[in-house]
Amino acid sequence: MSHFTLLVGSTLGNAEDLADELAGILQNHGHQTVIHTSPQLDHILIRPDHYLLLVCSTHGAGDLPDNIQPFFLQLNEQGPDLTGLPYLAVGLGDSAYDTFCHAVQILDRQLADRGAQRIGDRLEIDVSLPDPPEAIAKKWLDHWLSHH
Repeated sequence: MSHFTLLVGSTLGNAEDLADELAGILQNHGHQTVIHTSPQLDHILIRPDHYLLLVCSTHGAGDLPDNIQPFFLQLNEQGPDLTGLPYLAVGLGDSAYDTFCHAVQILDRQLADRGAQRIGDRLEIDVSLPDPPEAIAKKWLDHWLSHH
């Protein structure tokens, strides 16, 4: 059993709903989860069998949602060493915009620049498609879980 910390960046609640769904899947596989909807740097734990799962929508013109901006600023200002932190990243966006999933891309780059290691492909979900984001993310997470 592993522990997953889910950090959520959400403006309209879609990313928060998706994080709830993903946490349920992880729990069904016997993992422990905690969800933070007001993410802070001290929510990150670097220890064996601990993973970070970032779930973030893109707001406005490629902006981070307000609730995750403090976390982003802490990453930039404090520059923590996140070596040894494995993480997964899921973004929500609309492909009609040039800044499709830009927020999760920014956070992904910040985590990697601090030494964290993304395990698996970043999932970028186009909310304008007919498939619900939960179905797309479930397939992605089930695939990841079956290989780890």
